[in-house]
Amino acid sequence: MDERITKFAKLLVDYSVNVQPGDRVWIEATTAAEPAVRAVFQRVLERGGHPHVLLTFQEQEELYLTYANGEQLDEVPPFAKLAAEQFETRIRFYSETNTRMLSGVDITKSGRRQKAMSQIQQVVMRRGADGSMRWLSSLYPTEAYAMEAEMSLRAYEDFVYRACHVDETTPDPVAYWQGVGAEQAKRIARIEGHDQVTLHGPDVDLMLSIKDRKFMNSCGRHNIPDGEIYTGPVETSVNGWVRFSYPAIYGGRVVEGVELKFEKGRVVKATARKNQAFLHEMLASDVGAGYVGEFAIGTNFEIDRFTQNILFDEKIGGTFHMALGAGYPETGSTNKSAIHWDMICDLRKDSEIQVDGELFYQNGKFMD
Repeated sequence: MDERITKFAKLLVDYSVNVQPGDRVWIEATTAAEPAVRAVFQRVLERGGHPHVLLTFQEQEELYLTYANGEQLDEVPPFAKLAAEQFETRIRFYSETNTRMLSGVDITKSGRRQKAMSQIQQVVMRRGADGSMRWLSSLYPTEAYAMEAEMSLRAYEDFVYRACHVDETTPDPVAYWQGVGAEQAKRIARIEGHDQVTLHGPDVDLMLSIKDRKFMNSCGRHNIPDGEIYTGPVETSVNGWVRFSYPAIYGGRVVEGVELKFEKGRVVKATARKNQAFLHEMLASDVGAGYVGEFAIGTNFEIDRFTQNILFDEKIGGTFHMALGAGYPETGSTNKSAIHWDMICDLRKDSEIQVDGELFYQNGKFMD
């Protein structure tokens, strides 16, 4: 086994979710991620936990959305529901072998299935907020992700493990991510407790409120790789316009050139160069889909390229992202939706963020 995978598993189990004796650990992945699942399974046992694995095969979701009837589409998977409600820990590996697999499925059926599955995610988010579940999402490098990033598999593996800081250049991954947490805590101390945030630049002219909202310090607890600070803006406070710099990807569909206009928190105009109909379909998922559940600033400058994978791309240093739909309750957000769709805007040129009228961030850098 690649030694980096063993190091990876130890970071996830020991630090990110901190498995304790007796913890029930729900491990999710596709069969492509078997090496990582095996390493995590072993490490959970070594820590005294009880690992339970839920593997899916590669075409499973495509077959489901093609052949499932209405009753089947509306079913909430019983094992996932039980684990979400009762287990102490969840570790999920994104590990697709075909990132475009769902591109041809019926949008209506996809939306109906998403609505059912969102019940699982809502429980995980609620329990994560109240501390009764420790959850983590990560990625296992596959050929499909490498192709999306326009890299060879070997180069992509090096990129992934370097971004996660489990490669040979990082002797102590836990110490590294703890250091990221300490640095980001300084940024949070400067912005938290304020009210008005304004963003100006070639691709953005927005105002939003963070009054009484809590910023979260993303330093390897819920995502690996990591590197962002985020909150849930006051639901009715977002006003203005933004053009997202990179394609917005959701459910295997790529939407390019997304531009959104907000009034009193809600999207009132949405356009895209490609797949605009899908954008509109997702915005119509439910009432909360048209509001912003997350506002975040990416801080990881080692993620130095757009890879078409949101787990990495939302962390790109010098960018901010907004998520349409569900917010994280621990931030104070009350927005609920079947979707949580992150979209990224570059701020590294002629751009700034002001907080209550004071310069906080300029051209991709925090103003210390």
